[in-house]
Amino acid sequence: MAPGHVAYGLAAQYGLRISAETIVAWERGVTAPGERELTALAGVLWCAPGELLAAATTLREHRMARDLTVDDLARHLGMTGAAYLRMEESGRWRGNERQSAALCRTLGLSAAQFLTATGRDEELAALLSSAVSTRWQAYVRPVSKIVPLDRGLVQKVLEQLHGEYQALMVSTLSWSSTGRERPGSTGDAGRAFLARVVEHFWRTAGM
Repeated sequence: MAPGHVAYGLAAQYGLRISAETIVAWERGVTAPGERELTALAGVLWCAPGELLAAATTLREHRMARDLTVDDLARHLGMTGAAYLRMEESGRWRGNERQSAALCRTLGLSAAQFLTATGRDEELAALLSSAVSTRWQAYVRPVSKIVPLDRGLVQKVLEQLHGEYQALMVSTLSWSSTGRERPGSTGDAGRAFLARVVEHFWRTAGM
């Protein structure tokens, strides 16, 4: 179908006055259709809305890929549509552990996808960096609050990552006769580990 044909279908079937130029802009990724427009576009093209989306990263994209309305999803989570929409629009998830589990189940999110979609990757990275470089036991609860994983698993993962980081620091530490650390591996290896600490976390957790 040419862009003009798609525009005609949107007008004839859904009453949406969308120009052929806008259809081309959607195709090129210059602009994006709104929720109503995406649903109509999928209808015109005989496909599901999710098939028109790139890999979903936000809550809105995951919800639309599942063809759920705000109220439908909110009902599954046990909250009002308005309360859910505020979180979706802000990109900050404020649900409790039960609601987080329901969100993952309803949208088919892995734990890693959940963290990305709820805008908490940086928060997790900060907690993990502190956990591996100080006392990991103090971070089991904070990490468990934002990661939809069993607390026992979180504890095992943090303990293992702490051990790996500390072993890395010990094995690469080299001191000169003056007691000063020689330039080189320790700082670089430690920074490299911390830069990928979230990736190490998911790998260790089997995700």
